[in-house]
Amino acid sequence: MQGLATLQEAGGLGRFVRSLVGLDHEAAQGAFADFIADRTLSADQIEFLDLVIGYLTDCGAMDPKLLYQSPFTDFDPNGVAGVFPPAEVTQIINVLRYVEIRIAA
Repeated sequence: MQGLATLQEAGGLGRFVRSLVGLDHEAAQGAFADFIADRTLSADQIEFLDLVIGYLTDCGAMDPKLLYQSPFTDFDPNGVAGVFPPAEVTQIINVLRYVEIRIAA
């Protein structure tokens, strides 16, 4: 039963499995498809989102706090907030939360 409690603390079985196998690259890209389709992105913004998608592909989910840490601060010391305007930062965080909810289900 201790193993089950540990799994629940870690976000459930779906989160645990995704942390081991990551997320399909196409699924990670698809999560951001609407966000990308609605705007013209700069080269830094495209590279930033590619890094986020790569993280999702490797790890399956992403805590939005990581957007304010290295390697995301390599683009700007303020991380995502220095690369995107506030409304778009909110949308990116919402996409990450949506991915988290989907893998937990």
